[in-house]
Amino acid sequence: KVEEVLTDGRRIITFRNGTKKEISADKRMTTISFFNGDVKKIMPDQRVIYYYADAQTTHTAYPDGLEVLQFPNNQIEKHYPDGTKEIVFPDHTVKCLYSDGFKETFFPDGTVVKVEKNGDKTVVFSNGQKEIHTVQFKRREYPDGTIKTVYCNGRQETKYSTGRVRIKDEEGNIILDK
Repeated sequence: KVEEVLTDGRRIITFRNGTKKEISADKRMTTISFFNGDVKKIMPDQRVIYYYADAQTTHTAYPDGLEVLQFPNNQIEKHYPDGTKEIVFPDHTVKCLYSDGFKETFFPDGTVVKVEKNGDKTVVFSNGQKEIHTVQFKRREYPDGTIKTVYCNGRQETKYSTGRVRIKDEEGNIILDK
């Protein structure tokens, strides 16, 4: 290895494989430029920023445990110390994955999808409608109070805001309408 001390106090160490390590004059910042194009920076605030040249991806690790990945397509992932992950997609959709298995996705149009650990899903649309999906049924709730439910056996039940109830069997035959 070759070590240089520059007039401004910086030190540059060059290794045989082409990797270079630069240490700032005040020794608070280190930049390592690897032979493959990767760059690792250790900042004065103890952040570690690693740029993967081949993947064109930046990984920043913060002293508090937060890790942020930035991809070339503008996707950003935040990994929190508690196990929570937040992904911001290029279209501004945001997906949150919590350590307890709960998932939430926020779409740019205002739609929100929540998925429980057991797989139950709730979709709240920007128009005020709401869908609930479970193993037993799929239900849509409308802003006027109407509720349509389709059960796993194919039976359909519609409760209108007027109080009217309509039930269809598995083949779609009306068995109750009052």
